[in-house]
Amino acid sequence: MFIHDAVTYMTTVDDLRAALETAFVHCRPGGITVVFPDEVAETFEPSTEHGGSDGPDGRSARYLEWSWDPDPSDTVTRTEYAIVVRESATGTCRVVHETHHSGLFDRATWLSVFRGAGFEPEIVLEPTPSDDRRPRELFLARRPSPV
Repeated sequence: MFIHDAVTYMTTVDDLRAALETAFVHCRPGGITVVFPDEVAETFEPSTEHGGSDGPDGRSARYLEWSWDPDPSDTVTRTEYAIVVRESATGTCRVVHETHHSGLFDRATWLSVFRGAGFEPEIVLEPTPSDDRRPRELFLARRPSPV
């Protein structure tokens, strides 16, 4: 089973616990669940990203993503998205803004919640052979087989 960035929207330990307990129920004995959060607390850094593309019909989009942790004492980070969409080659544009709240947990919390759900977890670094960026951490969690 694979849980990618959807787990990032778990903003409390209770939310995270419910998600991992559900994963445990759906993982067969001896099976593995891979959980790939966007960040862990120990390596989180505020960031910005931007980009976009143009379509052959004149439609285009550009975006700005801005992430930070407004309150380091809690488990929630915030990301603001500003998106400019050009509807057609005539140049009509509209702006869309969204705010996303994401969970941010330290490694010890992740491992504790995995163990509490019944998993045997380990931390693995994402392979980034052709990338200059820092590898992200993912969790490999085995559901024990009955003895």
